[in-house]
Amino acid sequence: MSIPSTSTTTPVAATPVAAPRRFGPVGLVLAGGISVQFGGALAVTLIPRAGSLGVVTLRLLVAAVVLLVVCRPSLRGHSRTDWGTVVVFGVTMAAMNGLFYQSLARIPLGPAVTLEVLGPLALSVLTSRRALNAVWAGLALAGVFLLGGGGFSSLDPVGVAFALGAGAMWATYIVFSARTGRRFPQADGLALAMVVAAVVFLPLGVAESGTRLLNPVTIALGSAVAVLSSVLPYTLELLALRRLPASTFAILMSLEPAIAATAGFLILHQALSVSEALAIGLVIGASMGAVRTQVGRGKVKREVVQEAAGVGP
Repeated sequence: MSIPSTSTTTPVAATPVAAPRRFGPVGLVLAGGISVQFGGALAVTLIPRAGSLGVVTLRLLVAAVVLLVVCRPSLRGHSRTDWGTVVVFGVTMAAMNGLFYQSLARIPLGPAVTLEVLGPLALSVLTSRRALNAVWAGLALAGVFLLGGGGFSSLDPVGVAFALGAGAMWATYIVFSARTGRRFPQADGLALAMVVAAVVFLPLGVAESGTRLLNPVTIALGSAVAVLSSVLPYTLELLALRRLPASTFAILMSLEPAIAATAGFLILHQALSVSEALAIGLVIGASMGAVRTQVGRGKVKREVVQEAAGVGP
């Protein structure tokens, strides 16, 4: 399977994000990852109050409303293929969130994120056309397993299955986020897809949580989760995917467990073991290698074009 680069010649509307030409997308991915980890930690505290499906419902509903107000996407001028892409993207987001929060109700956050990130890692290997990217993916995979303690046999198998399912949906999310970003200006496609996700998930949340979703404190906490875990990271990732290939983006997603472990050390004063520190080093090294590979590839392409056109560097 091959996923085309998001660096396309198709014109897209200008985005409000100003970033350096080369490393701007990487910064967007990192900011999104940090936001997701804080949002995930908050969501764990909210699950006993609203249930895992209720938390997902609040997260998607609030995110949909915020994005609709901010983006005010146009409903006209889109092809049937455009709408099909948005619908699949929205259903994928609903499934990804639902499966992940079901895993959080059964296993700790760290292992859940570690298992989930295997989806993007698999995508990076399947979509990359360069053998070197497979090496970076292998290093990141080794780090992910080290961060998970070298195995997950002591975890609830149902929770593990939900986390792996969420990882598969995460890989699908990456593909359709890139396609949506190319077909819709700014974050319009994301806003429309979020509405689809919220509508799909609403019956499940109501069935599990009922009137608990109307509690003011629950709504406030759910709104915070929505902003931290959906609005900010999904917008940043969509913008990043316009300028990064899916394979490079997928390897960068392996930073998620490392960010979670680092946040636990800095904020919760959780000491890191030697193996955990080594795992973080492997994951970060793999991500840096993937970025350098992509930057070098882009530089070679530009030099070839300039030489063919008779233009100096």
